[in-house]
Amino acid sequence: MPTVEEDLRQSVRAHIDAQDWTAAQAALESLLQHVPQDVPARMELARVMLRQGLFRASGNHLLKAAMDPSGNALLDTQLVQRLCFSGEMVAARTCLDRAGQLANESVPLLVAQAHLRWTLGEFNAAKELMDRAAAAGIDTPDQFHLYATLLQVTGDIERAGQVLETCLRRWPDFGDAAAARSNLRRQTAPSNHLAFLHGQLRRLPADDGTPGGRFVRAEFESALFKELDDLGRHDEAWPALARSNALMSSINPYDGLAEAAIVEGLIDVAGSLGQPEVQAARMHADPTPIFIVGMPRSGTTLLDRMLSSHSQVTSAGEINDFLRQLHWVADVPPVGVSGMLGTLRRIPKINLAELGERYLAQTQWRAQGCRFYIDKLPVNIQMVPFIRRALPHAPILHMVRDPMDVCFSNFRAMFGNVSAYSYDMQALAHYHGLYRRLANEWHVSLPDAMLDVHYADLVREPAAVLRSVLKHCGLKEEDACLHPERNAAPVATPSSMQVREPIHTRGLGTWQPYAHHLEPLRRLLG
Repeated sequence: MPTVEEDLRQSVRAHIDAQDWTAAQAALESLLQHVPQDVPARMELARVMLRQGLFRASGNHLLKAAMDPSGNALLDTQLVQRLCFSGEMVAARTCLDRAGQLANESVPLLVAQAHLRWTLGEFNAAKELMDRAAAAGIDTPDQFHLYATLLQVTGDIERAGQVLETCLRRWPDFGDAAAARSNLRRQTAPSNHLAFLHGQLRRLPADDGTPGGRFVRAEFESALFKELDDLGRHDEAWPALARSNALMSSINPYDGLAEAAIVEGLIDVAGSLGQPEVQAARMHADPTPIFIVGMPRSGTTLLDRMLSSHSQVTSAGEINDFLRQLHWVADVPPVGVSGMLGTLRRIPKINLAELGERYLAQTQWRAQGCRFYIDKLPVNIQMVPFIRRALPHAPILHMVRDPMDVCFSNFRAMFGNVSAYSYDMQALAHYHGLYRRLANEWHVSLPDAMLDVHYADLVREPAAVLRSVLKHCGLKEEDACLHPERNAAPVATPSSMQVREPIHTRGLGTWQPYAHHLEPLRRLLG
């Protein structure tokens, strides 16, 4: 005869198949009364509650699941991914440490754990896992690409190039590897991959009608642009960039209405909060976050590398923890535009001090013994009013770059299936206008909220600009900050190669060789 437990499991499956989430939740809760340490059932209950928009409750069940060792490294790895989504970063690290202690050297598991270490920003640990996976025999193009990326991020450029060469010999149509190889170094006339790229582009269909086929073609076109641009062959380079971006825009269209709605919502809710209370800015217990915000490709990585060269500062990289915790205190799942707008509607009723406490609790481990840690996520320009109220002691640095330079730097970058604004000039100008509107609004409504750091000044007069930045953060001057090229810490952004060089001014006016083609963008920017 079926047991009560078996009946409940059948009931759970039936309700989930019918997408009756309320009934599925009730059945799972009954099941867990019989088997409270059933980790898969607990994770399924968390998923069902998330389906109903119960973000906090879902996370609480994941925390309970994390407290019960499953003895199954694969299950723990899946749990870590879910904990990260829920903003439970401390529990995710603990669970991932536990999974790593289980004796299992399977390549898929090592790769999955490396991905999660990457998600947590623990790049050296991720690279060590991929070293082990490579020794055991990685055997897919994605695995080779991940390994090469981690080698590049941690500074082993030569080995990264070797891995990419091996990958492309086996899978010559793998666009991720082709683009990564072209971006690994500055190409020269005696040493480049133009023949390979032209050959592949002749073989690939111009447009096979599928998103996947278009994406691969776009990556090869992007790689071709990068190499021709390096060689100064601008008239040949531009058509490749135009073709790449047209393909990317077709598969990843920009939703200007949604972006505008978010900006309107941000300004409205920030205005309803009133002025933040005046508090002693540097009296909070260490470690303290330093936020670097602005447009993507505005020089945030360079400033991050300079600051994190200081003996009392480390970089946490581009972490999304503030927005994660904002969703948590609002109890709204972080799902698309609707999730963001739903969160904004709840902000006037939430405790922003609790947001600050939760952010610190989930991120201070990133300081690694330093007094300060950098949260360098450019899009946090949207979060400035909430950061100022949740973390009044945290400095905010706003990178400002010439509109044409920063927009062209975005337009030429291959971001993949994110940053849809970057593949079309009209979309790019619209997005930059929204960014500029937010920055101006915060300067007016919160005049002391953030310090503007101009990229052009930073590269021309680094000592003088850095002096004001360090003073704003409450730090003493150190000569090491003027030599970011000596900073051996991992860096995982598209500009990872440039910031391993001494400070230079080559990033100024990079759009000018393409001025004729970019005239529509210049007019749109006004």
